[in-house]
Amino acid sequence: MTSVTAAARPMPKPGILDIAPYIPGKAGAKGQKVHKLSANESPLGASPKAIAAYRNAVQEIEFYPDGSAQELRGAIATRYGLKPENIVCGAGSDEILQLLAHAYLGPGDEAVYSQYGFLVYPIAIAANGAKAVVAEESDLKADVERMLGCVSAKTRIVFLANPNNPTGTYIPLAEVKRLHQGLPKTCLLVLDAAYAEYVRRNDYEAGIELVSTYDNVVMTRTFSKIHGLASLRLGWAYCPAPIADVLNRIRGPFNVSSPALAAGAAAIADNSHVERAIAHNDEWLAWLTAQLTGLGLKVTPSVGNFLLVHFPTEAAHTAAKADGFLTSRGIILRRMEGYGLPGALRLTVGSAEANRAVVSALKEFLK
Repeated sequence: MTSVTAAARPMPKPGILDIAPYIPGKAGAKGQKVHKLSANESPLGASPKAIAAYRNAVQEIEFYPDGSAQELRGAIATRYGLKPENIVCGAGSDEILQLLAHAYLGPGDEAVYSQYGFLVYPIAIAANGAKAVVAEESDLKADVERMLGCVSAKTRIVFLANPNNPTGTYIPLAEVKRLHQGLPKTCLLVLDAAYAEYVRRNDYEAGIELVSTYDNVVMTRTFSKIHGLASLRLGWAYCPAPIADVLNRIRGPFNVSSPALAAGAAAIADNSHVERAIAHNDEWLAWLTAQLTGLGLKVTPSVGNFLLVHFPTEAAHTAAKADGFLTSRGIILRRMEGYGLPGALRLTVGSAEANRAVVSALKEFLK
């Protein structure tokens, strides 16, 4: 019996096996109550109206979903005053980011993203044979000058997460406009606004204005965060008409399930639930920041629903040691080695009980 060698089996395109796979945060710990604060999920859960819509849709799962996502696109358009024909829905904003890379990147092309940007960007870039160019950040914020300095004749896409995950920082609309103005018209600016609903700053705008004005800007959004629909994998993009046409040509014909479509339409129409989620985040983001700072920990100022918490370098109180200590008490945060931030943990704003528990545990850890 002969052995099978690598040359004798199907092999992926060059570069695929060089991609570091995305590794999600831990989901739990055994044998105790768990506070999962590792994935930026909503502590309030989904809107009751979205849950009811989901349950109703499950009664007809033998039928294919509406491939045009007409009801959901209409609900999004009504909520934000958009043109429904310029909205594309996907299985999470992750799918839309992948579709954009698939449509506009290939071998010999380049795409730019900031140093601590979302890890899906380099995966999507490399999966399509393009080169990822990383722009250094300043004070854990995207630096427009450095991003523009990375743009070349080969640049086809610039990805900007605003606010950024995992840092929680943002750049104001004036800076986003400056970035856009410095790009060639042939370069696509992708504004990833997954956490836009949480931002309470007068100088912030998610991207609707730029998309409505220019042909080379796309804004992506998600239902996974403030709407509490993470398990349904639902996202959307607002695009210039030609880009919406491109994405609709290459996406799967039934890429979003009927229950997800129904839940999404109900969720985005339930503004009172969103307002409750915003109020909860406003209260506890400030509380956690003050409490952790009071413990002597450095906390990056955040406009999202999470905090980047920096730990000492001394052996007893490192981020890795803190993670192990918290996990042993059923409190799950996100390690940051994958982002090049091994000295930090990312903490999601959780329920009142979870927030108090993590502060109490860290007080004990830091003694």
